[in-house]
Amino acid sequence: MAYTSGFTEKIFKKMNPGLASLQPYPFEKLARLKQGLSPPANKSAIDLSIGEPKHKTPDFILDEIKAHLPSTAAYPKTRGQEKLREAITRWLCKRFRLTENSIHPDKHILPVNGTREALFAFAQCIVDHRKSRPVVISPNPFYQIYEGAALLAGAHPVFVNCTAENNFIPDFSSVTADTWNDCQLIYICTPGNPTGAVLDHVTLAKLMDLADKYDFIIASDECYSEIYLDEDHPPIGLLQAAAEAGRDDYRRCIVFHSLSKRSNVPGLRSGFVAGDQELIESFFKYRTYHGCVMPGFTQAASIAAWQDEIHVIQNRKLYREKFAAVLEILAPVMNVYRPEAGFYLWPEVPISDQTFTQQLFSKQNITVLPGSFLSRTANGINPGNNRLRIALVASPEECVEAAVRIRDQIHTLSTGN
Repeated sequence: MAYTSGFTEKIFKKMNPGLASLQPYPFEKLARLKQGLSPPANKSAIDLSIGEPKHKTPDFILDEIKAHLPSTAAYPKTRGQEKLREAITRWLCKRFRLTENSIHPDKHILPVNGTREALFAFAQCIVDHRKSRPVVISPNPFYQIYEGAALLAGAHPVFVNCTAENNFIPDFSSVTADTWNDCQLIYICTPGNPTGAVLDHVTLAKLMDLADKYDFIIASDECYSEIYLDEDHPPIGLLQAAAEAGRDDYRRCIVFHSLSKRSNVPGLRSGFVAGDQELIESFFKYRTYHGCVMPGFTQAASIAAWQDEIHVIQNRKLYREKFAAVLEILAPVMNVYRPEAGFYLWPEVPISDQTFTQQLFSKQNITVLPGSFLSRTANGINPGNNRLRIALVASPEECVEAAVRIRDQIHTLSTGN
């Protein structure tokens, strides 16, 4: 049935007004940027634009999925299996030095279908759009789900720049008292996507003090927490910082964790939310109506994954090797650094990031993501301009080959040939 444009306009006027403010997703912009360009046929395509792990999924996780497929015959519970919550609790205690007395599987843990849907849904649950000009703060550059979640929750997104001058840590001192007063929720990402920067104890403690003073909630996206480059110095988490500050009720603090990067199972869609008991209970109530539940076979595989660290250590080793090999090639020709964590490089390029991305594709058959697609202009600057996000998720051989071609393209720019 065909509808007139006038009828369509009337329908849209009755929909969530935040939909009109949503920007295209970065990969939609990338597809348009590449449109009409033809890469060289004699060079194999290497895609380093998407943060999708390509390392092998451990066999024991796949075995658990297969063994528990019959569990689809029963409805799973929103709160998840007790065994899963217990496995998550034990992992949190060991990884972030929490005590079993301070975190309980029935009070502080809620399994979710990956961090993406939970990060989005949390804002819909928490933000009170009936209050005048509610604000949601996020880092800049950022994971675009934060912005979309804010807009569709009826909030105004405010971006805090992460620049080299501040070691890519959000400059919270740039936020005005009026903005803090209006803030209901702040997203942080530590380790950062795409910068790899880790928020330290002092920064997290100051943020918790601000949350107490201005009455907002801290949502910490920690899905890259297990991809770090120094085996002796794992990144601190928000709950760890809270416990060390003496607030073991994790007041105003919520963390989001995922198996996607840690265990190379992005298609499993498995993660969890943990923290403040009252917030967890409210989010549980919301999700009961939202209808997001984790299938039984996913829960079984997740229990096995959270209980094993050997495959995670091996995973980090492979990323370290790729960083070392790629940086040896790229560091002499561009401003690029080894991040503290995550699997991204965030280098500067000598020309527009979008133009360089086009040239890299059309001349070298390499796909990366322009940094400006991951950020917004705030306080007069776009911190993604003239930067690239390069995801070292491909095989070591492909990552090295990509680095050689990127170096060649930079040499082409400098020589004009």
